[in-house]
Amino acid sequence: MSSAILGFDWTMTLVYMACAAAGGTVLVLQTLLLLFGIGDSDGGIDVHHDVSAHGGDTGEGHDAAFGLFSVRTVASFFTFFGLTGWYGTSSGWNPTVTVVVAVLGGTGLMVLVALLVQAQMRLQSKGNLDPRNALGLPGRVYLRIPARNSGLGKVTVKVQGRSAEFSAVTSGDELPTGALVKLVRQSTPDTFEVAPLQEEKR
Repeated sequence: MSSAILGFDWTMTLVYMACAAAGGTVLVLQTLLLLFGIGDSDGGIDVHHDVSAHGGDTGEGHDAAFGLFSVRTVASFFTFFGLTGWYGTSSGWNPTVTVVVAVLGGTGLMVLVALLVQAQMRLQSKGNLDPRNALGLPGRVYLRIPARNSGLGKVTVKVQGRSAEFSAVTSGDELPTGALVKLVRQSTPDTFEVAPLQEEKR
């Protein structure tokens, strides 16, 4: 009986060690990527740009689910689950109690990390540029815009207190570099239809 118990404990110890190692490795790699400026805050997915740019509203439930089950939170769960379970088996805890405590501990840390990540993302979103705010603003042609939607040019616009550059098309005559324009319609997240500014004043 004792050998079976020892065998079970040893097997679970390996499971806990593997979970802790896998989760910890992911967290360390993410930290290194961030330190070297590769990727973003959570697994290389720029959520705020995607949502704001497409004008979508995913809803609070979807945002909460995404925040809870991200790379960082899942890695945190496995790390703490593994460390807690490893400590429990090493301390001679009852196997069932060890599993329960490890799951609860891992879940608690996962929720805590999810809340911290969401708080961080909300702070970052305040400084993010929303292209929709450029609609209706005046701008200047930076790169010639071909006539009658035959090609893309570039415009610079002062929006949210800073200068931003967007792709631009026009349904009228060609707009040369330096021309003043108004952004009259958003075609894609980073492309606007523009018209000569004086035309809008008529």
